[in-house]
Amino acid sequence: MRITRIEHVQLAMPAGGEALAREFYHGALGIAEIPKPPHLAQRGGCWFESGDLKIHLGVEAEFRPARKAHPALLVDDLRALKQRLMSMGYALKDDEPLEGYQRIYVDDPFGNRIELMERS
Repeated sequence: MRITRIEHVQLAMPAGGEALAREFYHGALGIAEIPKPPHLAQRGGCWFESGDLKIHLGVEAEFRPARKAHPALLVDDLRALKQRLMSMGYALKDDEPLEGYQRIYVDDPFGNRIELMERS
């Protein structure tokens, strides 16, 4: 037996935040939304997927954002993405250098930390 990869990452969001999630994950990051299976759609939230990249947002009744834990997303053109995010009003945060990467952090609309990385 062995684990081969992560199938998807699930982040929490507050109830009623679907429009904000779509604005950030699809509008800002460019990840397509896919329909949730009907029996899961009743719970709220939304799923964003592009190839092997799968980020699911689920409603959590007593929502608290993930401030330290985070997904790290590989990006092809970090400079262009930084420009887009700033033009949409998102605040970017730098961190300590990591050999072989340029990287920044951005919070999604709910305060969940997202790392964006590009290989140097």
